[in-house]
Amino acid sequence: MSPTSYQLLHTAIHFPNREGEDRAVSFLCKHKAPPVSQTNANAAHRAGFVNIIGSPNVGKSTLMNQLVGERLSIINAKAQTTRHRIMGIVSGEDWQIVYSDTPGVLDPAYKLQEGMMKFVRTALRDADVLLIVTTPDEDTLAHPETLEKVQKMDIPVLLLINKVDLSDQAAVSERIAHWQDLIPRAEIHPISALHGFNLDHLLERIVSQLPESPAFFPKDEMTDKPMRFFVSEIVREKILTHCKQEVPYSSEVTVESFKEDKTKDGRPLRRIHATILVARESQKAILIGSGGQMIKRLATDSRKDLEGFLKEKVFLELRIKVDKDWRNDERKLKQYGYFDG
Repeated sequence: MSPTSYQLLHTAIHFPNREGEDRAVSFLCKHKAPPVSQTNANAAHRAGFVNIIGSPNVGKSTLMNQLVGERLSIINAKAQTTRHRIMGIVSGEDWQIVYSDTPGVLDPAYKLQEGMMKFVRTALRDADVLLIVTTPDEDTLAHPETLEKVQKMDIPVLLLINKVDLSDQAAVSERIAHWQDLIPRAEIHPISALHGFNLDHLLERIVSQLPESPAFFPKDEMTDKPMRFFVSEIVREKILTHCKQEVPYSSEVTVESFKEDKTKDGRPLRRIHATILVARESQKAILIGSGGQMIKRLATDSRKDLEGFLKEKVFLELRIKVDKDWRNDERKLKQYGYFDG
């Protein structure tokens, strides 16, 4: 069903009653902030942290990218694509939203997932506004303890029923009533992040819930992450796309060097050397592929995306290293940014 057929659902939105070498990717912020209608031209500046949580594979990263207007979070049909907390900053004349995409909530099975859930817990603590993303076929969050914490929070909560284009209006209306019972104080909005349905209205609601505050970041910045982070995420996205079974979940990408150079004709060139860590020799063999075809494919596809992202020519070299304990070694996970150093 087309997303436009869900216009009638606007009347079903639930508004509860309430009392009273690296560099940041600031150069990417070329898009114009979407307009937000103002009821008071002299209103104070609003700013805050708007954190996105939800079960794995409900569309949090797609939503984040749509709200920010740039592809900051990698997207893949596989669950547990996002591993880090990724900030995306959107600024208007008299407001600033600092979005955070977070890993899908789950019961951790190893140290890596413990680190991922630490990002979620931090996002719950420092949110000014919380966005909970779910889908029409989900009854509850994949991590019951997270839902219990949300039910006790006193900050604005906007619950977003995503992927309504894959459902019917009766099912979505039933989900609205279901979540209204689970989190009575939440505003509930049906959306389609993929198609951008209802996101303009959502933006207005988010801005209206922000506290009065000066901006936290310069208005031309888009994220707090260094460029190396996005390099590693783009390579990891290609592993998720081209590899199956356990290989993507046993892989980590580290950037060993990221240097400025020039081509023979004087154009800017980025020389990037990255390492893919895997847990077993058999996974290394899969990533290399017959005759080296897989590693070539990963490097070529990553390079093309990096050139589009950086707007520069890129030379990318990938190598593969086996480290069987990396997902359960807290010391190494600190190096990769999953725990505080």
